[in-house]
Amino acid sequence: MTKVLLSLHVLAALVAIGPVTVAASMFPAATRRAIAGTDHDLAVLRTLHRICRVYAAVGIAIPVFGFATAGSLGVTGDAWVVVSIVLTAIAAGVLVLVVLPRQQGILDGIAEQAEPQPRAPARLAMYTGIFNILWAVVTVLMIVRPGSTTSA
Repeated sequence: MTKVLLSLHVLAALVAIGPVTVAASMFPAATRRAIAGTDHDLAVLRTLHRICRVYAAVGIAIPVFGFATAGSLGVTGDAWVVVSIVLTAIAAGVLVLVVLPRQQGILDGIAEQAEPQPRAPARLAMYTGIFNILWAVVTVLMIVRPGSTTSA
């Protein structure tokens, strides 16, 4: 059962985080084009934002299967798991509380044809980068498992 849970955990991470990482990373550059561009560019932004929202919701499966896997391995209290949980919670917070609302704010501003803040895409790119780095660290922790006695 542990192998099934671990497989589901990894698949959920790949399916959910991959699209969010790519779409969120593309959003700031697409914003710059949309500010200077066409309705097509605005449609691209809306699509990227929708991808981020939908896959953020799908991402709830990652900690569900992660906790189940850690429980079946008996490593729930191990430092690498606890750090991964904390970093995952921070990454989720950055995505839900910062990245998605800023994307929506940019979309609303462009749709209203308001003059956008010139630094908005750069700030969004920074927060997206933080989100991506957090997930990269969690991924490394899941692979390396420092201090683990369950073999690497």
